[in-house]
Amino acid sequence: MIDDGTGHLTIGELARATGLTVRTIRYWSDEGALPPVTRSAGGYRLYDAGSVARLELVRTLRELGLGLDHVRAVLAGETTVAEVAAAHVAALDAQIRTLRVTRAVLSSVARRGSTAEETTLMNKLARLSAAERKRILEEFVDEMFHGLDTADPAIRDRMRNVAADLPDDPTPEQVDAWVELAELLSDPEFKARMRAVAEFNAADRGHDAEEGASLWFAQRMVKLAADARARGVAPDDPEAAEVLRDLLGDADPADVLARLESPTNDTVARYRELLVAVKGQEPPAAHRAEFGWVVAALRARSAS
Repeated sequence: MIDDGTGHLTIGELARATGLTVRTIRYWSDEGALPPVTRSAGGYRLYDAGSVARLELVRTLRELGLGLDHVRAVLAGETTVAEVAAAHVAALDAQIRTLRVTRAVLSSVARRGSTAEETTLMNKLARLSAAERKRILEEFVDEMFHGLDTADPAIRDRMRNVAADLPDDPTPEQVDAWVELAELLSDPEFKARMRAVAEFNAADRGHDAEEGASLWFAQRMVKLAADARARGVAPDDPEAAEVLRDLLGDADPADVLARLESPTNDTVARYRELLVAVKGQEPPAAHRAEFGWVVAALRARSAS
């Protein structure tokens, strides 16, 4: 305190009173966050007891990560600490989400031993917004069913509306799944296979087929095969032929067998697995035993 009876403090005295450095106080003063109360005859900045309280508030806000623009707005009464804190929380949440994605990407890169090009692609794909991921899926499904008026709309809508949302704190496995899924959706061979599935679906239904019939057929196939296996019916038993007749109706058994044996089935299964893996969920039941029973029964029928 200078000995002039005013109680004013020099920067050095203010630094000793608060534990801050002279350099920091001078910088905040230069930036308008701590203007001097007056100046000495020699032009030195002087402060008072109110400056100490103001300085403590500046320090607190800065330690909480607020920029000097926000600090000056609070000190000028243009906004409140609560309002600035709420805005800062939102900004911090966004930063935390970014850091979590960064951590997941780096963990995945380290585990996979990714190249520089793979790392760049992985980082780019992982940082897409939920809306951007949804758009990629929607465009893929639209291309898959384009011009197929008789395709089952229940399947098309179900695929188009599925969400592939990475959580705010994704695991490296979820990042891996999303990257693989995004690569699949842009792969011409995969798109061609999925287009073939859609064309098969459209050809089977015709214009008068009931919506959802394709989903119903797959569900019925799993149920009938599961029931047959539970009863101990072998694929080459005469009773298996009755199960097939009940399942297929007028459909060509050879055509159904060709589709079930198609490598496209494995590709579609992987697509479904990746969708749920992105969400961190358990993969859906593949019903491989039931599908295998139907394939074996169809082979036995064609052999006979």
